[in-house]
Amino acid sequence: MKRTVIAVAAAMAMALSAAHAHERDRPKDTFGDLDHVFLIMMENQTNTDILGNPNAPFINSYAGMVNQATNYFAVGHPSAPNYLEIIGGSNFGLTSDYWPNWIGAGCIDNAPSRTGCLHALTPIAVAGLDNAVVATATTSTECNGQISITGTPVPNNCALRNYPAAPFTPESIADQLVGKHMKWKSYQESLPTVEPGVFGVNYSDGAFSSLSPVSVFGPGPIQKLYAVKHNPFVYFQSVELGQERDLSLAQVVDFDGPDGLWSDLQSREEFPNLAFIVPNQCHDMHGSVSGGTPICSTSTAAESGLLMSEGDAEVAKLVNGIKASPAWRRGRNAIVLLWDENDYSNAANRVVFLVETNYAQNGIQSDQPYDHFSLLRTLEAAFGLRCLNHACDPTSLVMNSLFGG
Repeated sequence: MKRTVIAVAAAMAMALSAAHAHERDRPKDTFGDLDHVFLIMMENQTNTDILGNPNAPFINSYAGMVNQATNYFAVGHPSAPNYLEIIGGSNFGLTSDYWPNWIGAGCIDNAPSRTGCLHALTPIAVAGLDNAVVATATTSTECNGQISITGTPVPNNCALRNYPAAPFTPESIADQLVGKHMKWKSYQESLPTVEPGVFGVNYSDGAFSSLSPVSVFGPGPIQKLYAVKHNPFVYFQSVELGQERDLSLAQVVDFDGPDGLWSDLQSREEFPNLAFIVPNQCHDMHGSVSGGTPICSTSTAAESGLLMSEGDAEVAKLVNGIKASPAWRRGRNAIVLLWDENDYSNAANRVVFLVETNYAQNGIQSDQPYDHFSLLRTLEAAFGLRCLNHACDPTSLVMNSLFGG
């Protein structure tokens, strides 16, 4: 009898453990499924740089009307790891803004005085161990050496919390969406239009560079308005190889063109469930574009103010364009506006995070500590997906109140 009771108790414990694991692996939300998320990525500004700044009137007005996470953090420095953490819950072993190698093609960097091909990342395809992230860098060499520390290190100048190195699953939310017969697109302003395709995503074009193959693939100053470090999906082997159209470079497009953002917003066909929207480096507040003649400079206060005004105008254009589109009126949708990280200063790596929904009350503020892993977990809950990597951490909370829960 005693053995039977023990066996039953053990079976119940195993079942309960399995239930908790299932609950952990499949994030739950209280706001319901979403049809479309328009995720707008901006660059390199602490929340205090933006909020209250007269050079960003639209964003400040918008922040007063929509939902805001007032305690939202990036996960380290610099850009590329943060972008990967948003879509995959891991930095996948990438330590800096190094470019990806291309399957069968290697890496090419024609920009003057750049070393984009040094330490280029092998396309993400197999499980591995990611890099640890510290919450507070105490020396300038910590947090990938991307913090200028003078005086006392400010708490959380790198991340919200310490993240020890952890095993990662080599997938992104794009893999997950395609696995559920859902859609995604990475909209990259000023994406190169040159062929062949895999080379193009390492370059920039538009008003500041020639589109001829000679000038792009030969020596010369390429104006990098577009940057592959802001296009995290192409770091994955599945997207580079493109054996499945829904998981390929066909889903990486410009803002303009027949398959671009503006066209898709007005299309009668279904808009992608996840729209990853990245302005070019003159419009995302990054500035200091490499290659060619100096543009988007931040060497003076006036230039920095102009750069912020350009970014503010771009956000206004994107938000108003989305809200005026048929895509916004179809289904339960959310616009997410956030910055990838601060400007490398010795300050808390806290950034602006705003959400607007078309199905629930807006104007809510939350001071709950969140970071990019929380965002990924929230997106996965909204689309009915399993959590990935650090989005499975118990500290990665679903952002319910900000999405109408």
